Amino acid sequence: MTSTASYRHGTAERTAVLLVNLGTPDEPTPAALRRYLAEFLGDPRVVEIPRAAWLPILHGVILRVRPPKSAAKYASIWTPQGSPLAVWTQRQAEGLRQRLPDTVLVRHAMRYGNPALPQVLDELTAAGATRVLVLPLYPQYAASTTATANDAVARWLSAQRRQPEIRFVNHYPDDAGYIGALAAQVRAHWQQHGRGEKLVMSFHGVPKRTLELGDPYHCECHKTARLLAQQLGLAKDEWLVTFQSRFGKAEWLKPYTEPTLVQLARGGLKRVDVMCPGFPADCLETLEEINMEVRAAFVQAGGREYHYIPCLNDAPAWLDALADLARRHLQGWPVDAAPAAELARQRERALALGAAA
Repeated sequence: MTSTASYRHGTAERTAVLLVNLGTPDEPTPAALRRYLAEFLGDPRVVEIPRAAWLPILHGVILRVRPPKSAAKYASIWTPQGSPLAVWTQRQAEGLRQRLPDTVLVRHAMRYGNPALPQVLDELTAAGATRVLVLPLYPQYAASTTATANDAVARWLSAQRRQPEIRFVNHYPDDAGYIGALAAQVRAHWQQHGRGEKLVMSFHGVPKRTLELGDPYHCECHKTARLLAQQLGLAKDEWLVTFQSRFGKAEWLKPYTEPTLVQLARGGLKRVDVMCPGFPADCLETLEEINMEVRAAFVQAGGREYHYIPCLNDAPAWLDALADLARRHLQGWPVDAAPAAELARQRERALALGAAA
């Protein structure tokens, strides 16, 4: 069944850019976390276990036990403006809007939670968008992030009578602007706080099985880290890559972040700098897991100074890079076309002049 018509004849055709992030609960409460986790962990792209085996575990165990614990973690990082991920993603959309022509519509949506991706796509088409560039805020491609965002857009398209043109930005792990923005973030931190003995780049983990199935995520994380280290002029023994946020009992990409930091501290490392290059916006995984849990583990293991380098968030260099990325993928699409009414008047004047001649 197709959706009700959102396009009105005579409206101006517009080009739009849609930033997509993972998502966040609406509030740090068990009820909100239960709704959010049900949608997130119920996605077969996220948990690649047969539905018949997974869903009873999800609804019978996990959604009964995990929401209160997750709510407490979210409460520890919640701001007066709301979830950090929601705040930073909105600011990134606003910054991108300021850097693109006024005729380009810019919105943001969440794959899970609000603002919901289908709802925002409805709003864009109602505003006249006939061309939409979908730009997920996942620099490194993974089926559990980029692909599931693309899936959601495809499902929305299947319900539309008048489908807009769609373009997807699948990945940008080696984008020069993105790497440059990361380097600027690190240098700014070093200038203010000094430099540690080692820079640890922690990326979100995924099951090892996804590498064996063909996901380029592992390789792209290492490519980002290598390019960033080169730009910072780091020697091989001054940086390393780790993976965080492991869930379940299966083997995930290694080395794991927390055990690695504990091992470094026990080995005599006194000061470490930690950053999360794969997260363009600070969120639960960076602010609570990395800056609280892993920090405490490092100090308890004998480390003295643990410095967390914030994500790109709304850093001007990152917003500039995001705008440049969008402009490259918008090539060939009109971004400054006259409104439809003006075009109609131009056609009428041309016809009138032709008839008079």
